[in-house]
Amino acid sequence: MKFRNAFFLLGPLVFVAFGFYTKHQDLGEDILLRAINVNLQNAHYDPIAIDDAFSEKAFQLYIDNLDANKRLFLQSDIDELNYFRTTIDDEIINGTSVFFDKSLDIINQRTVLTEQYFEEILNQPMDFSNEEIVDFGDEIPYTKSEEELKDRWRKYLKYSVLTRLHADLLAQEKSIENKDTSFTPKSMDTLQAIARRSVLKTHRDWYKRINRLDRKDRLAVYANSITTVYDPHTNYFPPEQKEDFDIQMSGRLEGIGAQLQEKDGYIKITNIIPGGPSSLQGELQANDLILKVAQEGKEPVEIIDWRISDAVKIIRGPKGSKVTLTVRKPDGNEKDITITRDIVVLEETYAKSLILSDEDKIKAGYIYLPSFYADFQNPQGRFSWKDVKKEVEKLRDEKVKGIILDLRNNGGGSLDDVVKMGGLFIDKGPIVQVKEKGRSAQILEDRYAGAEWEGPLVIMVNEFSASASEIMAAAMQDYDRAIIIGSNSTHGKGTVQRFLPLNRTLRNKNIPDIGSIKLTIQKFYRINGDATQLKGVRSDVIVPDNYMYLETGEQEHDYPLPWDQIKSSNYDKNSYSISDKIIKKSQSRVNKNSTFNLIEENAKRWEKQRENSTYPLSFSAYSEYKLKEKKEGEKFNMIGKEKIENFNVSNPSMDTAIIQAEESRIKRNTDWINAINKNPYIYEALQIIEDLN
Repeated sequence: MKFRNAFFLLGPLVFVAFGFYTKHQDLGEDILLRAINVNLQNAHYDPIAIDDAFSEKAFQLYIDNLDANKRLFLQSDIDELNYFRTTIDDEIINGTSVFFDKSLDIINQRTVLTEQYFEEILNQPMDFSNEEIVDFGDEIPYTKSEEELKDRWRKYLKYSVLTRLHADLLAQEKSIENKDTSFTPKSMDTLQAIARRSVLKTHRDWYKRINRLDRKDRLAVYANSITTVYDPHTNYFPPEQKEDFDIQMSGRLEGIGAQLQEKDGYIKITNIIPGGPSSLQGELQANDLILKVAQEGKEPVEIIDWRISDAVKIIRGPKGSKVTLTVRKPDGNEKDITITRDIVVLEETYAKSLILSDEDKIKAGYIYLPSFYADFQNPQGRFSWKDVKKEVEKLRDEKVKGIILDLRNNGGGSLDDVVKMGGLFIDKGPIVQVKEKGRSAQILEDRYAGAEWEGPLVIMVNEFSASASEIMAAAMQDYDRAIIIGSNSTHGKGTVQRFLPLNRTLRNKNIPDIGSIKLTIQKFYRINGDATQLKGVRSDVIVPDNYMYLETGEQEHDYPLPWDQIKSSNYDKNSYSISDKIIKKSQSRVNKNSTFNLIEENAKRWEKQRENSTYPLSFSAYSEYKLKEKKEGEKFNMIGKEKIENFNVSNPSMDTAIIQAEESRIKRNTDWINAINKNPYIYEALQIIEDLN
């Protein structure tokens, strides 16, 4: 089984041989897995050996994907499946599915068994006086017997009822305190019965969806356990699921304006679309986990372990309707957030600028760039580098003394745009190196002499600045052209992916669509030769944020591609220079700033709460726990809520007429300026611009 399949490395010959096979065999799962393997071995940036070590990794990913919370399998089931731990490579090569078939048999048995558990447990009153705990940690063992598994379910369900009961009781107490005459108080027993019915309905709905999963759905999970061993961004997409990739609800005309992904059984917020309903409401944030969704006037529906396509259907809705999301914040705290759905204004996802100043009267330009967007279908469409160029021209006309380019939470985008955008700030020269499998690195450079802006430049980044954002920050840092301010380092995604239809691998054109594979085909390198992969770009000035002690970025994933180096490109390192004194002066200000110190203290609190995986199951202990959590968080509630004294924020004069032409634009602009006016990170960037003058 220790085997590198040389057959799959034969270039064009593999497609001929593989096509011959499909003409003589019925279409089956072996065709799909072989097609995936062909594409991985031929097109992936760093194909790996298909051997026992590969099998063990794919096996563990598959088991974790099936039962992340260890409420399905018994230890005896795992022991039985362990027989196949090193055979996945053989099954891919031989076209067999013994392991997959066996896993489905066990899944189906345990699904039937656990469905009985929650019906029985939730139909009985619960005793919340017992001092016991529930453990949601990753390291809990599989249960050894059905009795032990049932008790794990009992604790999990008890916690679900307890959280609902506690929230309902607090709401009732608040209504009584406010002397709400339309409200009729309920007894504790009645509130518990309501909570149990709610949790029961949630799980009935959940199991209905599980029972609707067919073999193809399960096969997609299995296939992705294989592809993810290559790297976390290489995935298989069945035909009907490809549209779910990188969902943008705001792109569907009406919704909440957020991007979602499935992660470890949860629906996770990956990005808030600027200008969308969630952005304007202000409470929903990246890395929040959605636990429940409630339509206006209806009971919430728990969406843990839902497929993202199902979750989108109930989160999305018509303009003007309201949806309440129960989310778990990264610190473990849960919160209900009500959002009024609306048409997402696409203009808010484009580059825009402001004028900043304080008592020193030195004006700085601020450019917000949410992504490196590009309209590849329309040459006359919007391109981020052109829009930034226009913003630079506006700011230059305003006679600013420096420019701040904000790339925080910018997940990247068009490679061509970042190269051209880099050319706006340097005379000419290389911006990035791009390497494909088996080829020398290609140097992409700005070939046009002259820069749109030659004055002081500050670039803002954080842990969620990725891909093209990292290229931009790295290039300006390598040229010593800009001061990079932000988190310890950026995201560390230095790879490029492309969708490839699997049917192109097959010579038989009569085979129905078997899906696509998104795989990594290139790697980025800085002009100094360092990869941005994994390490990202380290900030010159490091400022605290709430995520600084949490594991984020590329290293959070299983099996990311490694960091490495190639030869440096030729570039003029002496064209620009930034004094270390400026950087040290800014870092000193940050270290002494009371707001940043409070943010760092809150980050440590988040780290401590994130490490906690056990929760009390008695009502009194849980109430004390929630009260303590609330009190600990009170001192941090005002972070970013107060305007910074003498911090002046205004629009470029060229934008005034456009903003004033529409009420909705006026409101969005006012909200944006007010948010900037409270932002200590942007204010510190302004201080750096002043120091550079």
